Amino acid sequence: MTDIAALSGSVEHWKGDALLVLAGEEDCEKCDVPSPYGEYVRALAQRGDFEGKKGSLVRVPLFEGGVKNLYAAGLGKAGECTPAALRDALTAALRKIGRERNRSVLALIGAAGPETDVILGEAVGLCGYVFDKYKKKEKEDSFVLERVFAKGINAEKTSLGLAFADAQCFARDLSNEPGNVINPLTLADAAARLAKESGLTCEVWDEERLERERMGALLAVGRGSRTPPRLIHLAYVPEEAPKGAPRKKAVLVGKGLTFDSGGLDLKTPDFMKTMKGDKSAACGVLGVLKGVAALKPRTEVHGIVPAAENMPDGGAFRPDDIIRARNGKTIEVDNTDAEGRLVLADALSLASGMKPDVLIEMSTLTGACAVALGNWTAGLFTKDEGLCQALLDAAGRRGERLWRLPMDDERIGETLKSKFADLVNGASRYGGAVFAAMFLNEFVEKGVSWAHIDIAGADFMKEESGVYTQGASAWGVRTCLDYVLSL
Repeated sequence: MTDIAALSGSVEHWKGDALLVLAGEEDCEKCDVPSPYGEYVRALAQRGDFEGKKGSLVRVPLFEGGVKNLYAAGLGKAGECTPAALRDALTAALRKIGRERNRSVLALIGAAGPETDVILGEAVGLCGYVFDKYKKKEKEDSFVLERVFAKGINAEKTSLGLAFADAQCFARDLSNEPGNVINPLTLADAAARLAKESGLTCEVWDEERLERERMGALLAVGRGSRTPPRLIHLAYVPEEAPKGAPRKKAVLVGKGLTFDSGGLDLKTPDFMKTMKGDKSAACGVLGVLKGVAALKPRTEVHGIVPAAENMPDGGAFRPDDIIRARNGKTIEVDNTDAEGRLVLADALSLASGMKPDVLIEMSTLTGACAVALGNWTAGLFTKDEGLCQALLDAAGRRGERLWRLPMDDERIGETLKSKFADLVNGASRYGGAVFAAMFLNEFVEKGVSWAHIDIAGADFMKEESGVYTQGASAWGVRTCLDYVLSL
């Protein structure tokens, strides 16, 4: 575990394994880092070995003085030197520094912005993440960075950044677990352990309780698996109410398909390969609650996770089946691989009945959203302009790309109608992400401020880049946690 310490003394007298300089293209040749390190960076720039280009990272071994290695990381052109670029460059540089056997580093970040210390905490907390618990350890740990030093840091803000990172890493660990380890029962166990360790409350509904609560859609999706579905409810209630204002209540809902085979409408092997990640939004909600428990905001926060496994045995739900959701609406099944919106229907009905001030739901819901936005951006659907802007602002602060998409298309809305039931769970392949968002809206009570975030493209990373390593990204944990804190 890497930690952060404030630099005591001057840069030129610091002794350690590595020194990291971050500079943009306009800063390289006039680098004002104290001697002798500024001279090294300027010499690199003059030779063309380091031009400050975004994503660049250069290492220079030093054979005199108290530092063994100098690293220079590029932030790009002036317009590219955003907080997100700083976070990515800093995380990637610290990851490489740790892998190259440096146990300590002094990071010279440059002009401090309002988010710089929080970003430092995030980068330190995320740089060493790896999911390798099932790999044989044949050699010493490849990442050895123990401490990052920085000048004039604000400990409260770096601690906030570390808490953001810790919540995201927790969610990544759960998301990366395979389906033979995490199923609805073991996911509920993980939530119960989190609650016990963090001071949250946890309630888990079994099949009997789900029947009593009329969770017909969740039960239908889980019928084809020998592992029964569960409904997980985590809650954080602050000890003290805010002075002069009523306590706000936020409810987060996360899709918890611990494995999605597609059901009887079976997925092809290529599309089934990463379906252990269909629970990533649920794991993200647990991660947010972990962060909330650590940071203790004045807002009451609930996490609702409908957990099921979509499998194709003889008891599985079928195309043409008509099922009844918790709010009484009937749904004709067009495609058993459109199961996420079914489990969320019951969860959103439950969550909106809790009369929250805000309701946020995350899910790996549609391939259509990934096709529209790619693998680095999540889709945002909401009719509430204030909530929309607040979530976009939070995503911007945390460097998680979020793009608003419509959910008011009347013609797509017409395709929600079934000839034999109130709704149908699938229609045309065109506008699929919008259809899914409008379908979910049918299960949220009128007057509830709510947003749907489709993370289908951003939940899993094939390549390492910036704050992300290969595997589960836990996209949205830091954005949602930031938003909850802003309440």
